[in-house]
Amino acid sequence: MRRGQPGAGTRHRRCERGSAAGLSAMGCPVRAVALLVAALLLLPPPARPAVLRPRVSANFECRASADGRLSRPRCRRGAPTGPPLTPPALALSTTRLCQPSLPCQPCLRVRLAVPASGIHGLQLDFLELGSNRAGWLQVWRRHRARGGVPWQVQFDCFPAESGRRVLVTLRTIPDRGLAISHSHVVATELQGPVFTHTWLPEVRAIEVAVPEGPALAVRLCHQLVLECEELPQPFHRRLLVPGGHHVSLPYEFLVPCLCVEASYPHRDSLRSKRCPFRERPDAYGPELWSSVRFHDYSSKDQMAMVLSASCPLHPRATLCWREVAAEAAPCHDIPNSTASEEEQAYTLDSVDMHPLLCFRFSYGNSSHVECPHRADTAWNVSLSARGLQLRLLLTSRVPASFSAALCQHRGGHCEPEAPVYTVTRPESSAPGELALLLPVQVLGSCVLVWRSDVRFARKQLLCPDVSHRHFGLLGLVLALGLVMTVLLLNCRSTWRMRNDAASCGRPVLLLYSPDSEEHLALVCALAELLRVGLGCEVHLDLWEAGGVGRAGALPWLYAQRSHVGRERGTVLLLWSRGSARLFRLWRGGEGGGEPRDAHDVFGAAMACLHGELGAAGRGRGWVLVYFSRLCSPRDVPRPLRPLPTYRLPQELPGLLGALRGGPPASSRHLHGRAKGLLLRLLEAEASKGVAGGGCGGGQLQPAGT
Repeated sequence: MRRGQPGAGTRHRRCERGSAAGLSAMGCPVRAVALLVAALLLLPPPARPAVLRPRVSANFECRASADGRLSRPRCRRGAPTGPPLTPPALALSTTRLCQPSLPCQPCLRVRLAVPASGIHGLQLDFLELGSNRAGWLQVWRRHRARGGVPWQVQFDCFPAESGRRVLVTLRTIPDRGLAISHSHVVATELQGPVFTHTWLPEVRAIEVAVPEGPALAVRLCHQLVLECEELPQPFHRRLLVPGGHHVSLPYEFLVPCLCVEASYPHRDSLRSKRCPFRERPDAYGPELWSSVRFHDYSSKDQMAMVLSASCPLHPRATLCWREVAAEAAPCHDIPNSTASEEEQAYTLDSVDMHPLLCFRFSYGNSSHVECPHRADTAWNVSLSARGLQLRLLLTSRVPASFSAALCQHRGGHCEPEAPVYTVTRPESSAPGELALLLPVQVLGSCVLVWRSDVRFARKQLLCPDVSHRHFGLLGLVLALGLVMTVLLLNCRSTWRMRNDAASCGRPVLLLYSPDSEEHLALVCALAELLRVGLGCEVHLDLWEAGGVGRAGALPWLYAQRSHVGRERGTVLLLWSRGSARLFRLWRGGEGGGEPRDAHDVFGAAMACLHGELGAAGRGRGWVLVYFSRLCSPRDVPRPLRPLPTYRLPQELPGLLGALRGGPPASSRHLHGRAKGLLLRLLEAEASKGVAGGGCGGGQLQPAGT
């Protein structure tokens, strides 16, 4: 995205107008004298011996003839310049022809070698491309001679215009089938304008001094690949400086490609240019990056930036991330994240677009960090602490997977620790909220959250804010004391019940739908009562996050179902209106009733139950329960109505009997415990409006699993 550049013709017209304007005040006679002096000064003394007149040198007695466009050269016997050539050969080079009373001009020198056997002479044909000026030269042996010494001939020289390409063809006389053609560009060796310059960093300018002699037109420019581009306004100046004077030219940025250019005022003048900052470290500092404009074209999961620079830069771009949005904040490098570059356009795929995930551009001994220009993000996360649990609430505008892990500060860094918790928003789902519940195993733990479905993502560090809870320690002590008291009472009761025939001795697998906070609170309360009150072996994904994280949600579910089946335990399916809604989506979804993604435990449970209902066992080992205030019998789908169903908390005694593998126990002790459990469940359901929703003392897995 380089700024628009005027065409070559436009620049020439601009220079002509500038030259005319600069010289108009001096008058036409002065202009003519200046042009004459400039033309004479452009002809410096030759750097090497010039050719004074056209001549031919050969290793035999010779004579030469040429067409009318070439002066008849003198042919003499003598060794040509340089070592002998191996025949057949034709070599071309540039020299100067400086005839008396005529200005010097560039010309083409020809050296050749041909076998002498059977020939009497040779012919050179010249054609100057562009002007189509042609000529020929013939060289003859004066005396017949025997022997096979090859001919070595040098011709000085064929006049040509500077910069023109000349085509030369060699043939023998008589024609023996030998023909050699070569071309050569005649280069000029004329010296350009002479000037000196001084860098004035305190005033951000370059002073150009012109020695005594003709005036020079001077300017500052940025050297590109093929041309020196003028500086932008108001720094573009082309000034005519008389001999013996100097001028100060200001610049905008000190960059490596900043050059000084001088030329004579007339059209097509030879130019002299100096670029003094290419090797200076000062030119590779902050001003270099200030001269670059960054255009952000990032979209979705691709990070893309295009550079518009005064110099033809091709820096290296890698990803880095900042902890805070501040220019002085350090940017931590991300390994193996080099962006691809094409014509100063840099792209990198599979990136979680975030205002603090940036490109680091490196060039020479300096670097610059450029962050996305848009401040919005595709997803956000908030953290809240609830007892000994941390609750993450994620909102995402795009389908994505997110992972979280607890971490501890060590040496200025917070390294994630196993297990890693993951939740996914599928492609077909609408934008919404996702929840993750993490246990606090060590006080002072923080959480790292990142998007895990892309290759490059910034990990956000979240730490619970407890600064406003002045009585947190006191409350924690009281809560722990209450929990210990309840556990001691439960342990005593459990010891008495385990000596009773009515105790629960079989495993129970709890499955549920993650549809609300209050439903999750009741699930956790029921699981805790079954485990502590009845001594059941309860399996709940919220309590086995480590195993779920290592094995995966679906393998964990199938392994637990197999274990419960072998031990003749019970799969307890807790139903709600949200379960009914998810069941309808599962029945109408793609894949014939299979789980939609690797984290859909509810869908996998429905697929498992559907398969068992179709078998001979008719769903043996499955029990469906629902809470009266969250569901009604009409919310239970027709395919699931054959399952044993219990309404809680009203039918809790019947559920306890089903879990122990028989009818409801009639012992006075069991009735008393069921009544106590019933009251505690009622209290838990009454407090469902209180934000809590977590399972105290257990390890938690995301609510979406």
